[in-house]
Amino acid sequence: MKTFKQKKTIALVAHDNRKVDMIEWAAYNWKELVYHNLMCTGTTGKLVQETLLQKCQENDVIPPEVIRLKSGPLGGDQQLGANIAEGKVDMLIFFWDPMQPQPHDVDVKALLRISTLYNIPVATNRSTADFIVSSKLFHEQYTPIIKDYSSYIMRDVNL
Repeated sequence: MKTFKQKKTIALVAHDNRKVDMIEWAAYNWKELVYHNLMCTGTTGKLVQETLLQKCQENDVIPPEVIRLKSGPLGGDQQLGANIAEGKVDMLIFFWDPMQPQPHDVDVKALLRISTLYNIPVATNRSTADFIVSSKLFHEQYTPIIKDYSSYIMRDVNL
């Protein structure tokens, strides 16, 4: 059974046309984010890290750990999905661009699928992300109910 600890690992991902939104969101919510570990894909990680470092320096606060993965199209989405499956990610903030096709759309769909499968909170826009970070559960320990897939794992496979 997975329990989201009080200090969570939050995945942050943004497509190119949504990176400004992510930086603005991170700057706006920096006081909430500094208590948690962050895991980001590629350029998003660099931009979030720089933004939070600046906010933390201005306010004499220790910045959060930012784990940077590869860029999404270069395998970062898949790295993130593996971390979710291994229970190393507690929530996903993914500002995707619904107006532009991505060369790695299948990876994006797989990432959203694995997040749903492992029942982690997912925000795909700023409003939902704001609701998540303002929830009373955001800074508390939480144990989600995970569907039991043992019958699927133990099924008979006829070859």
